[in-house]
Amino acid sequence: MSQTNPFGAEATLATQAGSFKYYRLRKLSEDGIGDIETLPYSIRVLLEACLRNVDGFVVNADDVTNLANWNSAKPAEIEVPFKPGRVVLQDFTGVPAVVDLAALRSAMVRMGGDPKKINPLVPCDLVVDHSVQVDEFATRFALQHNVEIEFERNLERYQFLRWGQKAFNNFRVIPPATGIVHQVNLEYLAPVVMTSNGVAYPDSLVGTDSHTTMINGLGVVGWGVGGIEAEAVMLGQPIYMLTPEVVGFRLTGQLPEGSTATDLVLTVTQMLRAHKVVGKFVEFYGPGLDALTLADRATLANMAPEYGATMGFFPVDNETLRYLERTGRPKSLVDLVERYCKEQGLFRTADSKEPRFTSTLALDMSTVVPSMAGPKRPQDRILLKNMKPEWEKSLSTGFNKPNASAPVNIENAGYKAEIGDGAVVIAAITSCTNTSNPSVMIGAGLLARNAVAKGLQRKPWVKSSLAPGSRVVTEYLQKAGLDKPLDTLGFQTVGYGCTTCIGNSGPLPEPVANAVTSGDLVAAAVLSGNRNFEGRVNPLVKANYLASPPLVVAYSIAGTVNIDLEKEPLGVGSDGKPVFLKDIWPTQKEIGETIHSAMNPEMFVTQYSQATQGPPEWQKIAGVEGDLYQWDEKSTYVQEPPFFVDMPATPAPIRSIEGARCLVSVGDSTTTDHISPAGSIKPSSPAGKYLQAQGVKPEDFNQYGARRGNDRVMTRGTFANVRLKNLIAPGTEGSVAIHFPSGEQTSIYDAAMRYKEEGTPLVVLAGAEYGTGSSRDWAAKGTYLLGIRAVIATSFERIHRSNLVGMGVLPLQFREGESRESLELDGTEVFDIRLSDQLEPRQAVEVTARKTNGDEVHFVTTCRIDTPVEVVYYRNGGILHTVLRQLAKS
Repeated sequence: MSQTNPFGAEATLATQAGSFKYYRLRKLSEDGIGDIETLPYSIRVLLEACLRNVDGFVVNADDVTNLANWNSAKPAEIEVPFKPGRVVLQDFTGVPAVVDLAALRSAMVRMGGDPKKINPLVPCDLVVDHSVQVDEFATRFALQHNVEIEFERNLERYQFLRWGQKAFNNFRVIPPATGIVHQVNLEYLAPVVMTSNGVAYPDSLVGTDSHTTMINGLGVVGWGVGGIEAEAVMLGQPIYMLTPEVVGFRLTGQLPEGSTATDLVLTVTQMLRAHKVVGKFVEFYGPGLDALTLADRATLANMAPEYGATMGFFPVDNETLRYLERTGRPKSLVDLVERYCKEQGLFRTADSKEPRFTSTLALDMSTVVPSMAGPKRPQDRILLKNMKPEWEKSLSTGFNKPNASAPVNIENAGYKAEIGDGAVVIAAITSCTNTSNPSVMIGAGLLARNAVAKGLQRKPWVKSSLAPGSRVVTEYLQKAGLDKPLDTLGFQTVGYGCTTCIGNSGPLPEPVANAVTSGDLVAAAVLSGNRNFEGRVNPLVKANYLASPPLVVAYSIAGTVNIDLEKEPLGVGSDGKPVFLKDIWPTQKEIGETIHSAMNPEMFVTQYSQATQGPPEWQKIAGVEGDLYQWDEKSTYVQEPPFFVDMPATPAPIRSIEGARCLVSVGDSTTTDHISPAGSIKPSSPAGKYLQAQGVKPEDFNQYGARRGNDRVMTRGTFANVRLKNLIAPGTEGSVAIHFPSGEQTSIYDAAMRYKEEGTPLVVLAGAEYGTGSSRDWAAKGTYLLGIRAVIATSFERIHRSNLVGMGVLPLQFREGESRESLELDGTEVFDIRLSDQLEPRQAVEVTARKTNGDEVHFVTTCRIDTPVEVVYYRNGGILHTVLRQLAKS
């Protein structure tokens, strides 16, 4: 931060929390630089960060002027340097980030430098929420038993985190069994306005999870990045981004009776996907904002990755202040937020000017109807009234079953039943998307109460679970008396973490699993999550539907998705009469009254005052200490990654990639779940074989996500999703590749290692939206460690493209109208990619593909290294290599 601001924008603000210096945005308008009052609020926050951080080196005066003069119709293709105020991490991506920091310290010592130079320079919070699995369910002991199993599986990782907490400054760990990172961020971590060294400024962050955008609902700028980018921010590096387009989404009206915030977000997601907002900011505006609670806004912001945007932003307003009060934030902070945001033109009121946007959409919320999404993608919305015919259609077309399988008999725990295609075998109230929203959680509890009163029961083959995003949810459900009916229907709390939403659904009961596999059934899951990609929720469950928590409870009672809930009964009540969904659905008035009587700020204060303590299992962990981590060769959870071993002090020049072979060829919408799965590890997979060779029994494998601190597991797990279809090996699923020119079929890992021995570089051919899904840095790290030098795709998801560059992998995009199919590339070719050390952002890159018959295909791609700084990262072999060399020199 500069001592003297070249724009003379310093000013002083007096608040209940004290007096603070701040950098006046309106000073720019007063001096004829831009029109601050008509900029999108999200752009104003970026502008403030530039104005505050002008130093003539990282941030120049031109950066401020360019952003202040943001052209809504056609934003300039100019880099914006952005220095977020803090970083949040979850443990699946956070552990490998801390492993990388530990590895950087080890490398710094080898290079003769000071390891303490590797230290977070901004506040970092890691919330352990991704490790708990639903092993036990529908019992009053489920929570405790799942916590115990979680610690047994993850003790080594947690010991490592305890070391990191002591070894690094500005690094705090929120222990397991506390909540989900984004809900904890919303309810506790986010101050909305930060202060440091006597300066007040807008809260902003990046997070190592796609759904970091949930905090946009609180008026905080933030989005998901890969662990690689997050580590660079932790080490003081800015994020460089092209000046964003901002899509305005105008909301009017209010939700009608019977519709929920979940229905709203599924509607908005479908609309924005059609509008193609990938890489853009979305900012919500209009009179409808006053009809949305902050929790509703957070639900909408949470699913920005699903509609493809970088953010789904809501400006600060009176509802923001009310939420801070409701969640027990100090009065002095609420006063600071109000005074600062009003002084800076960051506070929305009904009389505020409508900002200028690049483009706009509009939705009258009174038209929103009950909906679900699935069975494979979150943007595929289905009206609840159409669910049955859509299910029948997807069974024949989406799952290639023109005829339904014959029903299969099961017997389990004293019951006998018959299930067929569409049987709901998982019903999970899960994910911060919905568990942060009291309206849908109370709604689920009231529906459960009404169902129990009618004598309805959950179908016995349904694995039901409730995993709140914070302990406050449990407290208000208990105070409302709604925990008991949820328990009665099998929705006992199983843990405080992401669980089913990220694939930690745990195994199906054996009789149910046997019925699904023996009958070749297309079983279904209904979950209140945000992701439902193939193979994500459970390997035995092919059809996955996103729904509101009340609908999750309803489908657990119905036991099948092959039902019209508007016309067919859920079941028969204790009085022998049919019970329909409408008979037990709670009214908005009842939900509102229950929220008012069951929630208070003291709940938040009490629960979060213990946030860093953790359960007794956490408190007992005795971690190692010291500036350097002592790597253990025998560890199967934490290993020093090879990224910085034997790294030269100076990078080699950029050269062409010649004689490359295609390791993997995939179609559209290949997700990071396909590239780097987070689910179970099959004993027969390369990763499973490696673990068994280290003496780990299959029952102790844990999941891929928990093993991300060990590159030896994760490299073997890359492209190991059981649903991956490598087009080089037609008719196969999973980790299957063909080695060329031998033609031998083997695993993708084994083929890659064979190519490595032969000195052959590798490429990936892909369709549109390559790398969509979770911000999974191992999808890029594993790609790099397999020896893949370039990915040639029709289009890339934003975070994954950035991660590839951050690992020194070249992203190339087919020109408009061209693709793998149109160029008739089948993956058997040998590829030459022409590069030089004068590489420039988005330049044309010539590729030659030599076919087996001697023919050559010449085509031109666009280099998706988008900024000059990314060229530097690529030249150095990655972003962390760049930072390490810079710190070593300094």
